[in-house]
Amino acid sequence: MILPDARLQLVLDLVGVLVFAISGGLVAVKKQLDLFGVLVLALVAGLGGGVLRDLLIGVVPPTGVTDWRLVAAGALGGVLTFLWHPAFGRISRIVKVLDAAGLGAFCVSGALTALALGMPDLTCVIVGTLSAIGGGMLRDVLAREVPEVLTRELYAVPAALGATLVVGAHELDLLGPGVALGCAALVFGVRMIAVVLDLNAPRPLRTQPPGTIEP
Repeated sequence: MILPDARLQLVLDLVGVLVFAISGGLVAVKKQLDLFGVLVLALVAGLGGGVLRDLLIGVVPPTGVTDWRLVAAGALGGVLTFLWHPAFGRISRIVKVLDAAGLGAFCVSGALTALALGMPDLTCVIVGTLSAIGGGMLRDVLAREVPEVLTRELYAVPAALGATLVVGAHELDLLGPGVALGCAALVFGVRMIAVVLDLNAPRPLRTQPPGTIEP
């Protein structure tokens, strides 16, 4: 078993927290929330996935509320967004790019955390996926939006793919920093392709107008 060292784990966590926090802050700006609202959505988006990950694998209290570096990264993302959001250009496009970057970083980081604790392979894949999508889901719920993971484009699928590749590389004794970063980059690429081409998971066939339910 070859696992990347703790420094790579920390870098992935910090990158994931920062970019998800900025995406959360941008959603708050789009909703015209005040400074407190921007910080709350930034912290929830940045730290939510990691907190859910830790609760799932029994790490209590979660690292997201005990490691000052992660909290600082989330707060920094919120402050930067509040002060300089006009410089980010079109908010919706930037949110998707940041989401894709956070998705790649967190699915790999979550899978690595579960592997380091000796969790079963399936658990590692689930934990990695939840780490990646959890913060964005909580962000959207607080913003009164249906979580994007449930509605459009491939979102959870790239995260599950990245976590699965990390676990597979671990089983083959191929897991190192380069492979881990490559998995994160692949997730980012797949997510962005899905956004550009509007690729979606299959949906039920409609037999009647939306909003109506058959008796």
